[in-house]
Amino acid sequence: MSSPAGVIHDIGYQRYEGARLGRRDVFLALYTQSLRTVFGLGRNFKAKIFPWFVVGVAAIVGIVVMAIRAQTGEVIMKYAEYPQYLSTLMVLFVAIAGPELVSRDLHSGVLPLYFSRPLRPADYALAKLAALATGVVLVWGGGQILIFIGAAFSVKGFGNVMNELADAGLGIIYTALYAVVFASIAILVASLLKRRAVAAAAIVGTFLVTTPVMGVLFILPSQTARELAQMVNPATLVGGVGDWLFEPTDAQAEVSIGSFGPLYALVTVLLVALCVTLLLRRYRKVSQS
Repeated sequence: MSSPAGVIHDIGYQRYEGARLGRRDVFLALYTQSLRTVFGLGRNFKAKIFPWFVVGVAAIVGIVVMAIRAQTGEVIMKYAEYPQYLSTLMVLFVAIAGPELVSRDLHSGVLPLYFSRPLRPADYALAKLAALATGVVLVWGGGQILIFIGAAFSVKGFGNVMNELADAGLGIIYTALYAVVFASIAILVASLLKRRAVAAAAIVGTFLVTTPVMGVLFILPSQTARELAQMVNPATLVGGVGDWLFEPTDAQAEVSIGSFGPLYALVTVLLVALCVTLLLRRYRKVSQS
């Protein structure tokens, strides 16, 4: 009778007996890690340079406005104007952060590993989108909070401080609108390209390509064309919604949206819905390939 050819050794491996986390926890973990990626946390020094440069610029602007408001009481920048004036910087921010969030994963081919877990393609896409939008709100909302601090020390009476707080809250909501629109476009464009440099250039180009069209509409003799001109560019589209909700402009002003505020809001909602729909379809297709 022959002896067994092999022997099983107990080397101490044990079955996992802890809590088995589900889809919600995986989504939150991916969102948290993606938010860290937006600011280069946990990455090398080069990955931190640009996002923290943007944080520094946004903070410096907020501190300057805060200091002037606290010392002189002069309002040189309103809360709703803060994201408008820094919208170009916001475009660059999402153009760098968006590819870091999704293009890197496409290039390295790790998506099948993500989708082998209880994480659906839609969860992955929405976690990345939410992380980028949150990063924008944290940077620009932080600047608005600095402005509020200066205002709180320059106004008299608790009621005036509460009024300032309400205005700051509306300003942050306006920033969140910018964040959702810009992040939706950036993540969608980046999800189509594997090379981060190409994706970054494509995102910036998406925001710039309609600028000449807007310029042509502005010089037309039609008042309606001028009032609708800002609708063709994502940045000015959001600015038009802000003008309608927070900073209504004079109908005779050089740049005015007239009575088209609700239309600007509708187009903004449809733009975000289209970007999110295309993003979900993109990752559904990736998961099946």
